Amino acid sequence: MNIEIIKKTRKYVVINKPAGLLVHPSASSNEKTLSDYLLEKYPQIKKVGEDSNRYGIVHRLDKEVSGLMVIALKQKTYLHLKEQFQNRRVEKDYIGLVCGHMPESTGTISFPIKRSNKGYKMAAVPKTYEENNEVRDGEKLREAITHYQVENEWTNFSLLKLQIETGRTHQIRVHCLALNTPLAGDNLYSTKNSLKVSKKLNLNRVFLVANKLSFYNQRKKKKSFNIDIPKELQEKLDLLQ
Repeated sequence: MNIEIIKKTRKYVVINKPAGLLVHPSASSNEKTLSDYLLEKYPQIKKVGEDSNRYGIVHRLDKEVSGLMVIALKQKTYLHLKEQFQNRRVEKDYIGLVCGHMPESTGTISFPIKRSNKGYKMAAVPKTYEENNEVRDGEKLREAITHYQVENEWTNFSLLKLQIETGRTHQIRVHCLALNTPLAGDNLYSTKNSLKVSKKLNLNRVFLVANKLSFYNQRKKKKSFNIDIPKELQEKLDLLQ
């Protein structure tokens, strides 16, 4: 695997995960994963973490999404990073291209999220979080908060800067669909119109990139990293100009 290393220290490594790569093994797939790569490159990571298949992995990105991830190489670092994610001290920014236009130039999407009746897919519930302890269709609703800012607009698309406070499964994808503006290239959380306009861009992935990541090291110093969007996605944007 050709994975770009953004920063390597004795305690952690920051990588740029490519689209098309699973983060860890799943029951439905036998393909190579980021976990396999990490174990081969950093054998000491085998004892880091709380799951034998997720060596040093504190957070994840969907298979079809690319971008920054921090991986712990030591158990103390893993616990230190885990605590920051749990307490929402980690800053995670994304760039995404959605089909359609947002209701406002800036805003916050706060629909709770639950697992849908299909089992493999999440769903946003238009319900206030104050009532969030209710169980809906056998699934507990979970708080989910996504902030967005419109960076550019075209006839059929909008480029967004996104920041998440919570890290629910498929959160950004679900929230964008909830506003009827699915991410371009997203075949799972889509509408008939989004599939139609996305086809014009000939995407083979979800147009979503985790381009900024900030956290605190064990000396309480803030570490920030950022990357440009991948060349193949920039080329799609150039077509819209």
